[in-house]
Amino acid sequence: MACASFCFYAELNDFLPLHKQQTRIAHFFTERASIKDMIESFGVPHTEVYSIEVNRNSVDFSYIVQDADTINVYPISTTDMATPTISLRPEPPNIFHFVLDIHLGKLATSLRLLGFDTLYRNDYKDEELAHISSTQNRILLTRDRGLLMRSMVIYGYYVRNTDPQKQIVEVMQRFNLYKSISPFQRCLRCNGLLKPVAKELIVDQLPETVRLYTHEFHRCQNCKQIYWKGSHYERLQQFIDLVVGNK
Repeated sequence: MACASFCFYAELNDFLPLHKQQTRIAHFFTERASIKDMIESFGVPHTEVYSIEVNRNSVDFSYIVQDADTINVYPISTTDMATPTISLRPEPPNIFHFVLDIHLGKLATSLRLLGFDTLYRNDYKDEELAHISSTQNRILLTRDRGLLMRSMVIYGYYVRNTDPQKQIVEVMQRFNLYKSISPFQRCLRCNGLLKPVAKELIVDQLPETVRLYTHEFHRCQNCKQIYWKGSHYERLQQFIDLVVGNK
């Protein structure tokens, strides 16, 4: 029986049982396997891995693990610890686009509120999410680590927090999105872009009090939802200020 030793660094330990965290793990195996498959057998999705060293040499996911290999697995937060000579995936696009699974509806709304292109439906199947992420270069955000282990998913992240307010802060910090915030640019319902619309074109769709006292409106270019600065606006602005304050 062959044996390789693995050490997972920093937040990759989130996926390991307590007795395997922050320590070197002896892994016994009898069958030929890629390092990607072995890493994921520990419960660590490949999308969370930034670089891999085997016997101090950088390798990619196709490497076949050998007996007596010493393997170090690093996440993105440890770029100062390991400078890989082999990249595991293409560089992500300069502008971030997201697709979210069924469990992250409130996070999707928060990302849209802050101006980020965010696809979300509560009826997406796992294969659809993986396909959208792959073909549209979207970062897949999920609470399902199995979804991130699908081979076609290139960019993905497992959201650790369960509290929606903490989730948005977590994602903002993970992808360093603070300089890209552009609030009130997207429809919270469908992700469409908002554009100013003349009051006279929509006046018959407005509540009476809004017709009387409000004069500035925006309309979604996709679903035609109309937006104005009502009583909810201050609440949303306070939420944005809270998120920005958690840099």
